[in-house]
Amino acid sequence: MTLNVERLTPSPVTGGAAEWTPRVMPPIGRDLGERQKLACAFRILGRAGFTENIAGHITVRADDAEELLVNPWGVWWEEMTASDICRVSLDATVIEGRWDVTPAIHIHTELHRRRPDARVVIHNHPYHATVLAALGVLPEFLHQTGSMFDGDLAFVDEYTGEIATSDLGADLADRIGDKSVVLLANHGVIVTGPSVEEATYRAATVDRQCRLMHDVLVSGRDHTLVAPALRRSMKASLLERGTDFFWNGAVRALLRDHPEVLD
Repeated sequence: MTLNVERLTPSPVTGGAAEWTPRVMPPIGRDLGERQKLACAFRILGRAGFTENIAGHITVRADDAEELLVNPWGVWWEEMTASDICRVSLDATVIEGRWDVTPAIHIHTELHRRRPDARVVIHNHPYHATVLAALGVLPEFLHQTGSMFDGDLAFVDEYTGEIATSDLGADLADRIGDKSVVLLANHGVIVTGPSVEEATYRAATVDRQCRLMHDVLVSGRDHTLVAPALRRSMKASLLERGTDFFWNGAVRALLRDHPEVLD
C-alpha cells in the first residue's frame, strides 16, 4: 500500500546536462568499436545478474544498414568476446559469424523495424524482474534512481511462449508500443535504448529497482514514492550525466579483470 503523506515538494530543477555538466570525465583508456562495446555489455550485465544461463540476447542495429549485431547461440554472456559477435539481417539470416543465432531474435527484429529510437534491444530473465513479471507488478518509483524509467514502463500481460517467428515478434512489438522498459508476464524483461552505453546502464538498473519493489512488497509496510514533479529532472540527470559515469567505470573494472573481452 502506498502511504499518502504530506511533505514539502520543492520546485523541480531542470536536471541533466542543462543543470550541470562535468568539465572532463575519467576515460576508459582506449576507444572501443561497436562489437567491443557489445561484448563488454554482455559481460557487465552477466556480472550484474542480468542473465539466466542459456537465455537472453542483445542486438544493436547499424545506423546505415538493415543489419544487426547479436550474440551467438551457445556462448554465455559472461564469456563473450568481440570476435564471437554475429552480424545478421533483419530477417535473422547470419551474414557474418562462426555460430548460429537463436530464432528468438525475432523478439528484437520487429522492434528494430518499428522503433528507430530502439537502436539497442536487450532481453533476458534477471531474477527480480522475473519475480515481478510473475506477479503482474511493475516497479514503482520508490527511489530516485527509478526516475530514469519515468514514462517508460509497461507490462505485457499475456505469455505466448517462445517468440520464434517474425509474426510473433511483430505481435509482441505492437504490444510494447513506444515503451522502453517492459516486463513480459511469466517471462522476463526487454530494455531498449539509443546506444549500447545507455541501454546497458538502464538494464543494469532495472533489476535492482525490481528487487527494491519486491522487498518493499514483502515487508508489508506502507511506502512512499518519489513525487511525480521531481522525476523528470532526476531522469535527465541520471541519463544525461550518469550514463558515461556508469559505462566508463563498468568497462574499466571489466578490462582490469578480463581484457580478453575485446579480442
